[in-house]
Amino acid sequence: MKKVLVTGADGFIGSHLAELLVERGYQVKAFAYYNSFNTWGWLDTLPADKMKEIEVFSGDIRDPNGVREAMKGMEGIFHLAALIAIPFSYHSPDSYVDTNIKGTLNVLQAARDLGTERIMITSTSEVYGTAQYVPIDEKHPYQGQSPYSATKIGADRLAESFYRSFNLPVSIVRPFNTYGPRQSARAVIPTIISQLLSGKEEIKLGSLTPTRDFNYVKDTAAGFVAIAESDRTIGEEINIATQREISIGDLAHEIIRQINPNAKIVCDEQRLRPEKSEVNRLLGANEKIRRLTSWEPQYTFEQGIGETINWLRDNLERYKSDIYNI
Repeated sequence: MKKVLVTGADGFIGSHLAELLVERGYQVKAFAYYNSFNTWGWLDTLPADKMKEIEVFSGDIRDPNGVREAMKGMEGIFHLAALIAIPFSYHSPDSYVDTNIKGTLNVLQAARDLGTERIMITSTSEVYGTAQYVPIDEKHPYQGQSPYSATKIGADRLAESFYRSFNLPVSIVRPFNTYGPRQSARAVIPTIISQLLSGKEEIKLGSLTPTRDFNYVKDTAAGFVAIAESDRTIGEEINIATQREISIGDLAHEIIRQINPNAKIVCDEQRLRPEKSEVNRLLGANEKIRRLTSWEPQYTFEQGIGETINWLRDNLERYKSDIYNI
């Protein structure tokens, strides 16, 4: 499998994955969300020598014809295109159904018709909801605690059905919370870093008690490639997790320590999720990915945060640190 398509390549994880695939010698086609400004999202920030190796296809994952056109001649597909912001899904759930469920169906149908050799469907740890036991392995029950997670559960089950019904060579890749350079400002780590770097002494956050299992983005991208390169992962759903958890409060204190030890945290009501929607604990098991592939995390949390701070320092003008981004 050398010719691959990455949907959502203009996004945070997708742009890092496209970059890594080029480094590993793959022929990469990047599916970017069409817009009349001819901008390719984070792909526009990649070094020129990498972009020279990437063919960009502008399209809309909700359009089956465009998806099929992009997938022609591709041996593998990494399907990352999705709407992911949880607060936005509270008031615009239709767009999540159209993008996350219908978009995934478009990829699966085209792959079936075109005989695609490998299909990586991107899931999320949010499908598990608040942990019923930890660490959360792949047998943990699903719980749709937001319209976003409900659509990702739907997309995953569609992918499973195509594997079981048509023997489609699908793997469901389930990253736990990923962070790093190029992450959107709606996520907690860029929120904290961008507020601190712009000189704020009071950092506005929602709930501080939830815990998360944070993957550095380069480790997440490497996990995708490891899963794609193993035949043992076909028909499986696989966590990418560090098997370490940290609370949002402790995370904020680590970032404050690295940037400005005098800063304080204040609770901002509008950043709180509805009580039954807040996922209180996420800690992922990574035994399965270690057993089926050679992947393991290369970055400590402190190293990843350091790299993220350095990148944001150089790119602060891209972030609006004075508004709450959903």
